[in-house]
Amino acid sequence: MKGVLLIQLGTPTAPTTSAVRRFLREFLSDPWVLDISAPARWALLNLVILPFRPKKSAHAYQQIWTEEGSPLMVHSVALAERLADELGQSHAVALGMRYGQPSIPEALKQLDAAGATEVVVLPLYPQYAMSSTGTGLAALYSEAGRKDVVPPLQVISDFYDHPLYLDACASLIEHERSDFQPDHILFSYHGLPERQVKKSDRSGSHCLASDTCCDRITAANHSCYRAQCYATTRGLAERLSLGADDYCVGFQSRLGRTPWIQPFTDEVLVQLAAQGVKRLLVTCPSFVSDCLETLEEIGIRAKADFIAAGGEDLRLVPCLNSEPAWVQAVASMVRDQGHTA
Repeated sequence: MKGVLLIQLGTPTAPTTSAVRRFLREFLSDPWVLDISAPARWALLNLVILPFRPKKSAHAYQQIWTEEGSPLMVHSVALAERLADELGQSHAVALGMRYGQPSIPEALKQLDAAGATEVVVLPLYPQYAMSSTGTGLAALYSEAGRKDVVPPLQVISDFYDHPLYLDACASLIEHERSDFQPDHILFSYHGLPERQVKKSDRSGSHCLASDTCCDRITAANHSCYRAQCYATTRGLAERLSLGADDYCVGFQSRLGRTPWIQPFTDEVLVQLAAQGVKRLLVTCPSFVSDCLETLEEIGIRAKADFIAAGGEDLRLVPCLNSEPAWVQAVASMVRDQGHTA
């Protein structure tokens, strides 16, 4: 029996201030996420973020919460269930959240109980970042290392340019483009502090050193989140036959006052409206499951900002969620990993 562990970030258990506070405390206490000194992290979290942000975030969650619960949880569970159906009885599939429940330790126990003797691990982040893939794998290795018999782990990481992932994304974008007929397409990725991008620079001098540093993947930026985002964009633009003027890239969800990678999605929206773009299609390829950052930040707030700046309409392309093409893509990646390991 082979096990499959899907790692996802996590979500509050309810759209309430108290539940969001618990989630943010665990999330932002992680030194892989707030990679600053421990005293500075404590001060930022307890004196700046937790006194104010939970109430605001809870209100945002309330805008997107469903009868079934958090969209991220609903879509992630559906993916795990449909993947299990696709793989059949030869595989056991478990979902582990880096923060909150079901946890990574619980997921490993579930796979162990199912009789899995080896585990294929898929962090559900197409592009590598220390604050997503990195911390998820670190937590996994730590937990696996506590076992008397450490299970063999086969990790699928950085699938930003995997053909089946790109094909599935392109299919969703094309469906919405055909229906919506946009003037322009914006590829919006989650943001990242510049310092974390520079930490991935194998040369120590390539990342963010020029305007062209992300134009292609090299040995220096092979693990660079920003470079991988641009590589994803190029792959999708090619599949969609987009010209250089048909699309652009932005980075959303920045936090705090330290420098974050640019251009910023909220500023790009205003610029596009000023340039005469009226109908804007936005896709978020760094997320495989719809969540707060897609449904509320883009689908509600960004849409309102774009219209206020002079645009007429903004449509959000749904994430891959548990779409059949994505389920089949994940199953193929899992089978390939097991075959080559």
